[in-house]
Amino acid sequence: MAVSPEEIGLPGCWQVIAVQRERLPLGVALAPPSVDIGYYVTSLSHAQHTDAELLQIIRDHWAAIENGAHYRRDHTFAEDACQTAHRGAAQILAALRNLAIGLYELQQERGHARVKEFTSWVRQMTGSLALKLILRT
Repeated sequence: MAVSPEEIGLPGCWQVIAVQRERLPLGVALAPPSVDIGYYVTSLSHAQHTDAELLQIIRDHWAAIENGAHYRRDHTFAEDACQTAHRGAAQILAALRNLAIGLYELQQERGHARVKEFTSWVRQMTGSLALKLILRT
């Protein structure tokens, strides 16, 4: 069913895109695939990109997220293995992880990071050094 962005409360958007994904569970014999539909909105007009180009833009967006921030957070901080059950504590841990990533990127941009690898930088960081960086920014 076609609807306009205004009809769903998103004025200014030119397109609403539905992407159907089929997931096959790995390592589970004869498990049925699951179907998921993701909805996206864009201010790009129909004339600017083909359907294939829009799909590639969506794939690139999620690839950048997964290979950028999520990889760093899980590889360095083992975020996926964290079993913190309290919602507030999980939010605080996520905020601290984001703060560490932000401080590293700021130091790297300013040319003050002594190491090129984020993992090495995190190992060298202490609470007092982090506080100095926060107060300097």
